[in-house]
Amino acid sequence: MRLWKRELWRLLLLAGLGLAIGWPLGAPGAGLSLGLALCLAYHLHQLRSLYHWLTHDTQAEPPSAAGLWGDLMDRLYRYQKGQRITQGRLLSTLRRIQESSEAMRDSVVMLDRHGDMEWWNSAAEQMLGLKAALDRGHHITNLLRDPRFVDYFHRRDYREPLTLPSPIDERMILQFQITLYGDDERLLMARDITRLHRLEEMRRDFVANVSHELRTPLTVLAGYLETYADQAELLPPRLGRGLASMQEQTTRMQNLVQDLLLLSRLEIDRGGADHVPLDMSALLESVRRDAEALSGGRHVITVELKEPRALTGSEQEVRSALSNLAFNAVRYTAEGSHITLSWRPGPDHGACLEVIDDGEGIDPVHIPRLTERFYRVDKGRSAATGGTGLGLAIVKHVLLRHDAHLEIDSRPHQGATFRCVFPATRLATGTHAG
Repeated sequence: MRLWKRELWRLLLLAGLGLAIGWPLGAPGAGLSLGLALCLAYHLHQLRSLYHWLTHDTQAEPPSAAGLWGDLMDRLYRYQKGQRITQGRLLSTLRRIQESSEAMRDSVVMLDRHGDMEWWNSAAEQMLGLKAALDRGHHITNLLRDPRFVDYFHRRDYREPLTLPSPIDERMILQFQITLYGDDERLLMARDITRLHRLEEMRRDFVANVSHELRTPLTVLAGYLETYADQAELLPPRLGRGLASMQEQTTRMQNLVQDLLLLSRLEIDRGGADHVPLDMSALLESVRRDAEALSGGRHVITVELKEPRALTGSEQEVRSALSNLAFNAVRYTAEGSHITLSWRPGPDHGACLEVIDDGEGIDPVHIPRLTERFYRVDKGRSAATGGTGLGLAIVKHVLLRHDAHLEIDSRPHQGATFRCVFPATRLATGTHAG
């Protein structure tokens, strides 16, 4: 405020001086104009000095000036100095981030809110074939044109990674993961999982081959056991009990082999050829009858149909997934429990296929691992019920082949809900499910 008063007094002084000079000469207006012109010339000179400093050499000391102009230049100088320090820190941080990204073996690509590529590390050049001179500023789908990646990118559901061959080398298998950050910007990371992919293929082939080889001897063994069982009344009681136990275990092994073969097929075969709109009413009713046969009247099993649209998919696979969930509910709930098979509207205009029971429930600590192969909450009880430990793994792979996912809600003594969530793209518009 003091500086402003000083400038005001300077203006009044020059105006008064001009009037004092022009009054004796009979031209007070001309004298006043001269005083104001001197004031304007002073400010223009200071403004020119400030402009020259800001446009030519801001690193140098600001021009010397007194009063308000001197204070203004000093403030600008201190502000610029602070900004240079802040900018230096940011550049140093950015440099460290870039250096750490360069040291990573995984590809890192920064995308703007439109999906255009802004920056990437050297690993991205080796895995994806990016070239700074040609690809910077281009949309990511111009480089990764696989329809599966394009769909993954635009769907904006990045909870699960996507596995695809490299665009420059089909022998290299990459796992893509996108993360949203900032103002709807994206960070794309790609990891080379070629070795893991080959090991997984070897595991799948091994399981499939062993399961296939076991099927024939088990069939022969089961046939002979069935023949001997017809003459069980002629055998001593101890041998008869042993024969019954052998039949039970052989049947269990056959079920296990069938589930392993189905799981291997789901993992290897991409599917889609047999996808048609399904009659959900008939499907649920059919699974209900099978579940009642397994239950033997020990459970109350009902069907709820609240979604009029049909699901587009493989009837065999969807039936297998729903049957596994329904049979698990029958096996692992007490006599008298109520089980509901439901087809209802889901989130984002999709639909849900649910199996709900009011049984003992599951401790939440087990839920993340329920879809793992052979994982059992209660190993002794599962063996007694004849389960193979592969049912939920089969459900998971069936849903992945139908762009869906499995949600499990359960608490001890509060029952369980197994929910298959299908997207709207999987529903047949205008087709009734019953």
